[in-house]
Amino acid sequence: MRRIAVALIAPLIAAGALAGCGTSSPSTSSASPNTSVAVSGRFGAAPKVVIPSKKAGGSLTIKTEIQGSGPSVASGDAVLGNFVIYLWSGTRNKLLDSTYIQSPQVLPAQLGLPGLVTALHGAKAGSRVLAVLPPKYGYGLQGNSQVGVTPTDTTVWVVDVISAFSPTAAASGTHVSSGGGALPAVTSPVSGAPAITIPAVKPSGKLVVQTLIKGTGPKLATGQTVVAQVVGTNYRTKKVFYTTWPSVSAPGGTPFGFVLGGRVIPGWNKGLVGIPAGSRVMMIVPPAEGYGKAGNVSAGITGTDSLVFVIDILDAVNKTA
Repeated sequence: MRRIAVALIAPLIAAGALAGCGTSSPSTSSASPNTSVAVSGRFGAAPKVVIPSKKAGGSLTIKTEIQGSGPSVASGDAVLGNFVIYLWSGTRNKLLDSTYIQSPQVLPAQLGLPGLVTALHGAKAGSRVLAVLPPKYGYGLQGNSQVGVTPTDTTVWVVDVISAFSPTAAASGTHVSSGGGALPAVTSPVSGAPAITIPAVKPSGKLVVQTLIKGTGPKLATGQTVVAQVVGTNYRTKKVFYTTWPSVSAPGGTPFGFVLGGRVIPGWNKGLVGIPAGSRVMMIVPPAEGYGKAGNVSAGITGTDSLVFVIDILDAVNKTA
């Protein structure tokens, strides 16, 4: 199911507003079949969703099923949450994906689904939101062929909002180091991505983890979903090959969500365990703990390149958050 979730979300980030329409007020008409979608269950557990055996209407329908009491999702925020997605095609429907059986995920602000952006804007952490998205409020004329969503299909989303993060969210702890000497030096603007200066000395070939800002949150544990801001620099070329911060190529910026101990490079899975949330760490990752002998051609990384990451740990939650 994780593969499906990525297919449902990832193409939208690059595509922008696929539907090509502005946001509109959600429907409140009781005549629309969309308002008959029923959701039950407690926050944090997979909801029971009942969709009528009728054709979906053309109206955007949004409903807060559970009202939370945490901070509200602001414009441009990425949302960490659990969600289920149903395909509503003709008079039939089926489950496309559920994160509840794996781990929460980050929904980027640049989803390209105007109806879902409208549904989540202003939602408070701890809320469960239902959003019924007809094509023009969802995947639009393109649909999503990777998961079988056609241009005439409606999708039904139920999202449990755990927390939200602005594009410039950063580590919130106490500054303890800026690196330097035999290590890369890190400088930080008032707001924005930290800058990494690579020294003239060669990397040691070992995994190095240096705390720059020490947070006060719970220590990271394997299996948790971690939300982070990341800058990655190639030690050899001294060039940034990856950033989650707002940049020229990605003005919106989106904090990165991943499962610690999951499908990230080995250096992260080893080096981040036990680091308190709220911290900023610098990691020097040798090839064996990074992309291995194959490297990463698309990022300009060879099989002998060491990498430098500066990672701001914004939050970490358990699977059952």
